Amino acid sequence: MVMGLTTGLWVNAQVRLCDRAFIPATVVRLGDPDAGTVLVKVNRFDDGVTVYTQASTLDDEPAWSRGTGPKPVPEAEADAYIARQVARDPDLWVLEIEDRKGTYKLDGKVV
Repeated sequence: MVMGLTTGLWVNAQVRLCDRAFIPATVVRLGDPDAGTVLVKVNRFDDGVTVYTQASTLDDEPAWSRGTGPKPVPEAEADAYIARQVARDPDLWVLEIEDRKGTYKLDGKVV
C-alpha cells in the first residue's frame, strides 16, 4: 500500500472516495488489516468486469495489474479468479466497485 497507510485504512479511504463520487463500493472480503493484499473488482456491467491486483513498479511505486487479463470479462469469470486468489491467500481483501460510467481511477499506474 501507499507508504504509511495500512491496508484497512486504504480500503476504507477508497470506499469513502467512491461514496463522495456516488459510485457504489463494497468491501466484499476483509483481509489482514495491516498488510493484506487487495483485489479491486471493477464492474462496468454491460462492458464487463476487470479485477485489478496490487503490483509495484521497478521504482517501488504502487501499481496495479489486470488479474483477469487485458480485456474485461464476464462477472462469473472474475468471481472465479477471485475465489482462486482467496484460496491461496487468506489475508486477501476484495473491494468491489460498481462503475457504469468508468469514472473510478486506481491510485497508481496500471501495468
